Amino acid sequence: MGIKISTDEIKYIGLFESMTGATVKDCIFEDNKTKIVYVVKEGDMGLAIGKNGTNAQKVKETLNKPIDIIEYSEDPVKFIKNIIWPVKVKSIHVSERKDGKKIAVLDINKKDKGLVIGKEGKNIDRIKNLLKRHHNLDDIMIM
Repeated sequence: MGIKISTDEIKYIGLFESMTGATVKDCIFEDNKTKIVYVVKEGDMGLAIGKNGTNAQKVKETLNKPIDIIEYSEDPVKFIKNIIWPVKVKSIHVSERKDGKKIAVLDINKKDKGLVIGKEGKNIDRIKNLLKRHHNLDDIMIM
């Protein structure tokens, strides 16, 4: 399963990599292309952000758009934690249902549910999208 990346996304990846030195695994446009989410290679988060956030800030200013940076992980549980950071997770279980669909069940504090779901469900949509693209997970449930 490969990730389909558009020509625009390829341009933004090239710019980000040349400005930060970090390797980008994925790039997603959000909010009608007014925001960009970068998924960087595991271990490249420090490079992506830069000392005191200078690299991330430079990219943001160059693009004149807000950006989010998420560190990739081969482990879907760790990847979910990286996506929803700084929300603390009690537990995450990934399982396969009888219909063959893979699902992640998150147990988080009630007070953090709104943060994870986001305004009009935007955050949960991002989580689902990234999990589908990178770990072939079909759905996510929050307890």
